[in-house]
Amino acid sequence: MNKVICINDKIKPFNETINIDGDKSLSIRFAILASLAEGKSRAFNLLKSEDVLSTLNCLKKLGIKIIIKKNYCEIFGKGLNGYFYKNDLTLNAGNSGTAARLLSTAALNSPKFIRITGDNSLKKRDMKRIIKPLEKFGAQFKKNKGTLPLFIKGSDRLKPIKFSENLGSAQVKSVVLISALLSSNKITILKCKPSRTHTELLFKYLKIPITIKKTNKFDYIKIRGKKSFKGFNYKIPGDISSASFLIVLTLLSKNSKLTIKNINVNPSRTGIITILNKMGAAIKLKNKKIYKGENTADIFVKSINNLKAINLPKNFNNSTAIDEFNLIFLCAALAKGVSTFQGLLELQSKESKRLDWGFRMLKMIGIKSEKISNHGIKIWGKPNLKLNKNYIIKDYLKDHRIAMTSIVLALTLGGNFKIYNPDSIKTSFPSFKKIIKNLGGKIN
Repeated sequence: MNKVICINDKIKPFNETINIDGDKSLSIRFAILASLAEGKSRAFNLLKSEDVLSTLNCLKKLGIKIIIKKNYCEIFGKGLNGYFYKNDLTLNAGNSGTAARLLSTAALNSPKFIRITGDNSLKKRDMKRIIKPLEKFGAQFKKNKGTLPLFIKGSDRLKPIKFSENLGSAQVKSVVLISALLSSNKITILKCKPSRTHTELLFKYLKIPITIKKTNKFDYIKIRGKKSFKGFNYKIPGDISSASFLIVLTLLSKNSKLTIKNINVNPSRTGIITILNKMGAAIKLKNKKIYKGENTADIFVKSINNLKAINLPKNFNNSTAIDEFNLIFLCAALAKGVSTFQGLLELQSKESKRLDWGFRMLKMIGIKSEKISNHGIKIWGKPNLKLNKNYIIKDYLKDHRIAMTSIVLALTLGGNFKIYNPDSIKTSFPSFKKIIKNLGGKIN
């Protein structure tokens, strides 16, 4: 039987300071790079979500020793050629597209075919985007349908490549960078649309030979492979994508304030703050610091009564908010005026088709919206919207972000909500419901 949670009351005013779980993108990248390092690495505040635990389990299957303590995680790397390849090896990434795509690089040194798979939701997601660069490096595929499971074997003649990445996908970029690290000691050249920069920042911190030139439309990255590096320690800051649900909860609640401590505010991730501030929010970053190349800060947000509609510019880098647009749609639903957003095709390639879910949820709560050109959406806001009907959220393919958006919607707008499959939230933010309850939200 599917689990279900019920929400029948709006959240009461709150004024709190909190800490949240470690950044998921950084946690997965730390684990993979620590496994390729020489010697012990230790991470503090590693996110213990299902996605990260799936990554660690895959690394264990590759012969990597991992010890998880209460306050930290230790990974004992064996170098660039240190993975052990058993016969009929299967790496199961669960629901994590990041883990599945980045761990595909583990096959590059394998003399045997490795099977990479995931849950039913992940099996629907596009893997063609990583197959092309991996084949250029020298990987071999069989039974290739462009989705999971993938069967990949490496080569003893891996070579550097030139590759253009035109999707703005940080996962594809990371696959190319890690593959280049594992290939020959010659230079791989990558031309890519701007996206999350965590992998290249970690490479710089680890003194892996990488150079980056930025232009208005593309980043040009050069990397020399076969550069070994030592184990390292990392204190992982909080996740801006997870924090976004609490930001919007506070913004749309009555007479509330929230400070979220030590969050990763890498500029390639803070699009939601930029957009919401353009809509009239006054979200502030305090105690700004640089930690091993990453920007961190405390985020302060308070309630607002008068959100403004936004016509998001066509040249806005949507990748900086790609996981948060359903929350932004919710804010637009309460803004005064008509909001427009374009260039959102990548939303359809997530755990669920999130742009379609945006339309579905807006229609459900009585908000007019329509599809516009360039994979866009137009939303007619209702600033005084209040809900008093029964609403059901289900069949969203274990998309954790749809589940959390629904909880924020229910706690701020009222109505009687039934939200199915709430355990999907453990994919990225296992402490979310506990934090909501600590803020006073009633989840039954």
